[in-house]
Amino acid sequence: PVGFLVKTGVSDRAFAQFLRDRHKALKDRRWELYSRFIDLKEGSSGYELLGMHRHRQHRVDFMDWAPGARYCSLIGDFNQWSATENCAREGHLGHDDFGYWFVILEDKLREGQEPDEYFFQEYNYVDDYDKGDNGVDAKDLIRRMNEEYWEPGEVTSRKSRWETVAKLYEQMFGPNGPQTEEELGEIPDAETRYKNWKATQKDESSSSSPSYDIIDTGQEFDIFNVVTDRASFEKFQAKATPLAYWVEMRKGRKAWIEKYVPAISHKDKYRIYFNTPDGALERVPAWATYVLPDAEGMQSYAVHWEPPPEEIYKWRFGRPKVKGSLRIYECHVGISGSEQKISSFQEFTSNVLPHIKNAGYNAVQIIGVLEHKDYSSVGYKVTNYFAVSSRFGTPDDFKKLVDEAHGLGLLVLIDIVHSYASADEMVGLSLFDGSNDCYFHSGKRGHHKYWGTRMFKYDDVDVLHFLLSNLSWWVTEYKIDGFQFHSLSSMLYTHNGFSTFTGAIEEYCNQYVDKDALIYLILANEMLHELHPDIITIAEDATYYPGLCEPTTQGGLGFDYWANLSIPEMWLWHLENVPEREWSMNKIMKVLISSNHHMLSYVENHNQSISGRKSFAEIILNTGMCSSGSVDDDLIFKASSLLKISGSGVKICNKIAHPVLEQLHEEDHEAAANI
Repeated sequence: PVGFLVKTGVSDRAFAQFLRDRHKALKDRRWELYSRFIDLKEGSSGYELLGMHRHRQHRVDFMDWAPGARYCSLIGDFNQWSATENCAREGHLGHDDFGYWFVILEDKLREGQEPDEYFFQEYNYVDDYDKGDNGVDAKDLIRRMNEEYWEPGEVTSRKSRWETVAKLYEQMFGPNGPQTEEELGEIPDAETRYKNWKATQKDESSSSSPSYDIIDTGQEFDIFNVVTDRASFEKFQAKATPLAYWVEMRKGRKAWIEKYVPAISHKDKYRIYFNTPDGALERVPAWATYVLPDAEGMQSYAVHWEPPPEEIYKWRFGRPKVKGSLRIYECHVGISGSEQKISSFQEFTSNVLPHIKNAGYNAVQIIGVLEHKDYSSVGYKVTNYFAVSSRFGTPDDFKKLVDEAHGLGLLVLIDIVHSYASADEMVGLSLFDGSNDCYFHSGKRGHHKYWGTRMFKYDDVDVLHFLLSNLSWWVTEYKIDGFQFHSLSSMLYTHNGFSTFTGAIEEYCNQYVDKDALIYLILANEMLHELHPDIITIAEDATYYPGLCEPTTQGGLGFDYWANLSIPEMWLWHLENVPEREWSMNKIMKVLISSNHHMLSYVENHNQSISGRKSFAEIILNTGMCSSGSVDDDLIFKASSLLKISGSGVKICNKIAHPVLEQLHEEDHEAAANI
């Protein structure tokens, strides 16, 4: 737990003890997770069950977490927004002890159609698979399966297994066997009894059946042992499972469409309805994958996204392999165009991606991808963590953006905001089930000290399940290549990073450090790098917490890179306060080359432009721009010279969405090429 301290030369006892205590807490947290989930893969795959999913048995299943609710139902276009038509059933059929609610939407039988003969009849909705539509009788399939798969006599023994056990008992103890433990006497061990019985069966016709049996060794907490002979084992191994027959019994999409009306159709609007101690609530489901605002300004709603097979986006390119250092192009889709409107995923794919490739970058980092109600937050007040921002397009539009970027050899990184969440109570997670402590801390700790956003409960297993699943969702569903974890200082400290830091090591292990947040980051990096070895994780932390990019096995947090926020701030301070002829190269180089281990160096990033500030190009060129918008040649030379010297760093990153920079390229391509 303290391995990286030797490597970095840190010898503070208090910090070393803090790391040991954190390691013990990490083991306890893993135990909590593994008591509910088999491993990190299952613990990060909640999206496979939660949310809206079509079930093979002509229905749609919905699940969400709301421990504070008393009643749960789905309302939407599909049931005329009725709060009673599609509700969770009573007891454990509708919700479990952890607060997960389960609602089933049954497909409706079309007029004139007969119900399926078998209640377990399955349908394949995605692949238009119609083997089951050839009229083959299910009984005939089962007969063929039995004849082809089972050994003679084996089917009979399976169907009459209780009679077989009774016969075995009679052969071992006689027709009038002992009835009490005292009469039974000493019994040989199980394997000896089995072998003795087997020896008497050599001449029986049933000996052609595979000789498998399960016996108990009698040891507590031990598994069962299987006793078998080699010949039967090899015969069993050589057989193929009768899967083809079961697949043939599954009917196809055409048969489903002919017989049923979908319980909920593609693009239907819906919300989740709760009855709580404080009254009824309507909420956008926490696991919704597409969310749209109401056209009349009312509460937003989730949209069921289930396009037919012919409309599902089909991926064309694999993940690219990037050689050498990263060259990251940071951008925001909405402000990437030249027109006075919010640009779309489609426009970004067509117009901006080729520009990024031609400019020599090998990665694009997109901010504001996750759904957010407040556009002025530039996407950092997230309301719906599993949905792409509907302002820019549909889920398939974003898939195409990622796919085309991969085709150009560009990695796609997104900003992920797990350090806090939007405080919106109508669309987001705040007061989701009517309680104040569902996803977030209650009281003052549940609110960011300055931004008013909500702070996650990182010590809650279900919150960890939500956050870990969210990371895995973006990698699995959208093939994202990496994440920049936004504003770690907000989550690592109970003062949210708004405190004076002197650089003393005790500031990283005192009472203001949130140990649970650190444990979550360790689990997140372990999960991502274990399940997706090529994933890239970047830490954005203004406090430079020790061990950010050290291995988790050595006491670190496991990030691949950390973003050095002091470099763009240094350039901004020089541009705004110091004449260029008085710049101190010693001070500049000290900032550029200090702590460059796993460092990402930005010339400027979104912090310089989303808070009412100007971009560097606007600061440099603003005074020299004519009313026509043209720029003097001297200023172009000056701007390019100043920006050229900022290109020092381990990994170089830059930013778009500054019209002045684009104009600079048009005014003097030769000078701009040096930037």
